Amino acid sequence: MKRILLIVALSIGFTAMAQVTDGEKSLRAQKKDTIQGWKTGGVFGVNYTQVGLSNWAAGGQNSLAVNSILDVFANLKKGVHTWDNSLTAGFGNVKQGGGDWIKSDDQILINSKYGRKASEDWYYAALLNIKSQFAPGYNYPNDSTEILISDFMAPGYFLGAIGMDYKPTDNFTVFISPLTAKYTVVLDQDLADQGAYGVEGATYAGDNPDSTKLSDGERTRLELGGYLRLMYKTKVVENVNFETTLDLFSNYSENPGNIDVNWNNLLSMKVNKYLSATFTTSLIYDDDIDIAVTKTDGSPELDGNGMPEIGPRTQFKYVLAIGFQYRFGEKAK
Repeated sequence: MKRILLIVALSIGFTAMAQVTDGEKSLRAQKKDTIQGWKTGGVFGVNYTQVGLSNWAAGGQNSLAVNSILDVFANLKKGVHTWDNSLTAGFGNVKQGGGDWIKSDDQILINSKYGRKASEDWYYAALLNIKSQFAPGYNYPNDSTEILISDFMAPGYFLGAIGMDYKPTDNFTVFISPLTAKYTVVLDQDLADQGAYGVEGATYAGDNPDSTKLSDGERTRLELGGYLRLMYKTKVVENVNFETTLDLFSNYSENPGNIDVNWNNLLSMKVNKYLSATFTTSLIYDDDIDIAVTKTDGSPELDGNGMPEIGPRTQFKYVLAIGFQYRFGEKAK
């Protein structure tokens, strides 16, 4: 089943790549941006939702939800040199009834890429990618006790790559690297002891974590492999913009066929100067991240030995937000 989910994820990604390739002729036909210097811009949005009930016969709960998104870029073009930088950050909280605030969205994505022109559309390039989150994450709603499952830089991912960048326009790039280092960081020692996010777990005198710990879990992991990153953005119609980014990574030394997939999409729709809507999706498959298989009621599935069934699974998230948004930049200085 896990292999089927991976194949589906890859098929979706490569289908998107194929569609972009089919539209390459039209992209080439567009006038290329020859403006030198910095080009900056982005979008910032904050959305708030509240539901209040009093003697409501149909039932329900009072609720509050706050969600924010920031997506900015700063790109430099100077002679044969280019330097593209982007930051995507999102955070959201939700509160139902008299319960506590629960995190609903949390991400930090930083990307920086330098290129030196090799031919008309190709660049020698180097890339740095950083991913993490702002705040602790817990295993809601599967347990009445808060159990930490993630935190800032737990995990954190640092990816450095050297390769070639195909860039026929500013709106479409394909970066290919046969030499890539992926560095995973798990700064929380309890999570590192569990072997979370692919790091080497702690060793114990007995067969379970309740016995004497002989050595701490490793808090870092280094992988070497190949990497591909595709980025495409376009104006669908007036006041509607779409951007997609697909990242694929293969570890040369360990299960190279189990490719890590990270696919993010952002659709932003402007109603007027300050009102708009955004729809974001994220699809992730990482063979090193074990996730518990749960039933529809949230209880864990058990294997033949009565133990919780865990393993790599396809992760998917979407966020639909309607509210305040401010768009800025998108012009050269």
